[in-house]
Amino acid sequence: MHFILPLIRCTPTEDPFDIKNTLPNELHVEYYSQRANAGLVITEGTAVSEEGSGWMNAPHLTSKEHADAWKPVVEAVHAKGAKIYLQMWHIGRQAHSSFHPSSGKIFGPSPIPAVGATIRTIKGESSEPEIPHALTVEEIKKTIDDFVNCAKLCKEAGFDGVEIHSANGYLFDSFFQSCSNQRDDAYGGSAENRCRLLVELVEAIVESGAYPANRIGFRLSPNGVYGGMGSEDNYETFIHIAERMSQYGLAYLHVVDGLGFGFHNKCKPITVFDMKKAFKGPVICNVGLTRDIAEGMIRSGAADMAAFGRLYMSNPDLADRFANNWPVEPEAAYENWWYYTGAKGFTDYPTYTPKMEELSVKEDLETKE
Repeated sequence: MHFILPLIRCTPTEDPFDIKNTLPNELHVEYYSQRANAGLVITEGTAVSEEGSGWMNAPHLTSKEHADAWKPVVEAVHAKGAKIYLQMWHIGRQAHSSFHPSSGKIFGPSPIPAVGATIRTIKGESSEPEIPHALTVEEIKKTIDDFVNCAKLCKEAGFDGVEIHSANGYLFDSFFQSCSNQRDDAYGGSAENRCRLLVELVEAIVESGAYPANRIGFRLSPNGVYGGMGSEDNYETFIHIAERMSQYGLAYLHVVDGLGFGFHNKCKPITVFDMKKAFKGPVICNVGLTRDIAEGMIRSGAADMAAFGRLYMSNPDLADRFANNWPVEPEAAYENWWYYTGAKGFTDYPTYTPKMEELSVKEDLETKE
């Protein structure tokens, strides 16, 4: 099984634009190392540029200083025998302009705000969604360059690969969906045009030499309402995206098909098996999974791997708990995802210590087998 691990715990300072606010620290080393029993670790969303940022204390990877700060994280995960991919992130129209002093703008495919999204300023204050600046073709090319630069820095930091975060109403998802993309150029209109940004990015990363196609994954959320998303033509759109991206021999397609972020109810739900039939490569299922559900999906052939995020926050030894039938702690509280700083709700979750009678039962079962 494979797992995705989000959280936002870079070091806050008085100056919100201090680079320390965007650098992984010792807590990240400990957090990811604690959960390296996952096998494959996919990091939290990591901003590829100032324009792509939009959350307090979230990590960036835009410079050598960032790459150097990520290296101890990568080394700690590798020391535990696991692989680690960085999730490259552009928050798009869900950002607030206070994060972008260079432009004073937020960005999207069209000037349509993310109604219903949770928007916070760089000071943590709630805000109404702003109207995004519609990226020009030249700005789209610059955005692709930002992702390629991030991929090159990932290689320098030692990451095994990268995941393009193209889900949850962030930049790529807002290009995919007709509710947020009303362009009439080569990046709007047809499903082929609306996925062009993703196609061009994958081709650019491969051409750059940062990673081959089989070290690049991407994430989709066809059912979600998070970030003001949901379109009547999503079924056809996302099947097309999966089929189109099959041409590249990518590492995997990571599908948020569960309804844990809500369901827009504008078309029929898309299952991970729908995506598996369309994408000729490894498929990861995610959201709302238990051990038994995940194993059933894998055994049935609906998915090849399963990702756990929320449970892995509160159960740093989740794979061991699953393997040994040990109790699993409830999901972490929502506030732990973003509100706190420091170790609280991050690296202070205990691992499970089995009782003697549990060990005895396990030994008896192994003897009978």
